[in-house]
Amino acid sequence: MALPGGRSLVLEELLSERSARLWWARGPVGVPELLREHGRPIRYAYTERDQPLSAYQTVFALPSPDGAGSAEMPSAGRPFTDRLVAEAVSRGVQFAPVTLHTGVASAEAHEPPYPERFSVPEASARLINAARAGGGRVVAVGTTAVRAVESAADGAGVVRAAAGWTDLVLTPERGVRVVSGVLTGLHEPTASHLSLLAAIAGKAAVTAGYREAVRRRYHWHEFGDSHLIFKA
Repeated sequence: MALPGGRSLVLEELLSERSARLWWARGPVGVPELLREHGRPIRYAYTERDQPLSAYQTVFALPSPDGAGSAEMPSAGRPFTDRLVAEAVSRGVQFAPVTLHTGVASAEAHEPPYPERFSVPEASARLINAARAGGGRVVAVGTTAVRAVESAADGAGVVRAAAGWTDLVLTPERGVRVVSGVLTGLHEPTASHLSLLAAIAGKAAVTAGYREAVRRRYHWHEFGDSHLIFKA
């Protein structure tokens, strides 16, 4: 694959057999350098122009030592500010940081989510387990956080420190073992995210919520509105 300036990428293998869109590639320099020089943020067609990279960083974002990160903005955290986090903490909310480098969620054929890198630290695993043991609720900020936490849980819902790649696909049939609620944006009707939401709240609740969002003309996608759902 030719790049400007006479450089090129060598496509080596598909990221997933589910789709021919994403490939592992080898280049003349590191990927972060290539992206800084030639890349642009993924955005949906409803936005009129590219936004600065700072617009895609949430209050929870941390720099990565190797420059790796999400392919798309993990947008559920976008409405949070430092002040809002501080107020939540003052009211007894505890935050357990987890990481999942979001892949390309805007799948054109709405195929299942790709394998993604995740990390659940030991301290966060202990905090989540303590909340559940004490009768508290574990509310994920975003579908990516749901996938990360559920990937680190065993069959009994006990979370342990874990890191690597996850190919977990959450469905109503599989259900969730840890998360009791999620704050998330609004997704396309055929997106795999809806299957994850139904795994938490059930198909009827998700359908009713989306019907209301359409009626009230809520905004979709990464710069749109948010909704909070809980297990029945």
